Amino acid sequence: MALVTTAEVCDANPQLIVGGELRAFQPIFQIYGRRPVFSGPIVTLKVFEDNVLIREFLEEKGNGRVLVVDGGGSLRCAILGGNPVVQAQNNGWAGIVVNGCVRDVDEINGCDIGVRALHSHPMKANKKGIGEKHVPITIAGTRICDGDWLYADTDGILISKTELSV
Repeated sequence: MALVTTAEVCDANPQLIVGGELRAFQPIFQIYGRRPVFSGPIVTLKVFEDNVLIREFLEEKGNGRVLVVDGGGSLRCAILGGNPVVQAQNNGWAGIVVNGCVRDVDEINGCDIGVRALHSHPMKANKKGIGEKHVPITIAGTRICDGDWLYADTDGILISKTELSV
């Protein structure tokens, strides 16, 4: 989908939108990283003010996947920082979407990876390792499951049950 925009995907697939198979996130995310356009199959994670499981995922080979993290929408600390984003870039992740905050923004913006988050925050997260992997999550008004596909560009973020082409 390198040259296809999310708007074009929406325009070409009205039946998927009506059927609920193609959904758009509410426009609440900030754009970080050097890759404003990215897509890939989704891996889900649910945590709250804790980043241990995020780091564990990003230490794995990404193989073009997108990590989507429901951080509970917390604005009290950052659950993603520069070091894990560098690791994600080096391990072949296409992107990371965090329903929470990031920090080390200058470092993240230097990475060739797509990152979306609610905002930035200087305080670091807890390190208890509490959370749930590969579970259905709901963020930005949208239900997301492991294996769904994410398409992001500067217009927004789409979730699809299947890989799309126009």
